[in-house]
Amino acid sequence: MKIRLLTLGKTRRPELSTVLSDYVKRISRSCPIELTEVRGGDAAWRKLDADRAATALLLDAGGKVYDSTAFARWLGEQRDRGTREIIFVCGDADGFPESLRERVKQKISLSAMTFSHELARVMLAEQIYRAFAILSGSPYPK
Repeated sequence: MKIRLLTLGKTRRPELSTVLSDYVKRISRSCPIELTEVRGGDAAWRKLDADRAATALLLDAGGKVYDSTAFARWLGEQRDRGTREIIFVCGDADGFPESLRERVKQKISLSAMTFSHELARVMLAEQIYRAFAILSGSPYPK
């Protein structure tokens, strides 16, 4: 299974970009991961259309809420079912165009609170890393 973080826009704050890169590197020890930055909704749409077989999820405040253990369980089930690729779509400061919201049916939420789009990317990457740590029995999540 491969994971792709598809982000609308770049992570501009250097300290957050550094932390995001660190988590991407950590995740790569458990599964292939790719960080793809695109300019906007149209470019994201094209990337999603290029791989229709992938499972796509939109990071959205109104999406399904998981605790870390349930998210790890979901990720493990996807891996065990043979899901080839999971694409997490992360918005920019303006969120998502409506067409992209309609295109990506599955939505997940990190919290009922609102975070900056750059911080949300880091938090998502940390939760993916934590999920793999939970699945492997690593002491990290404690």
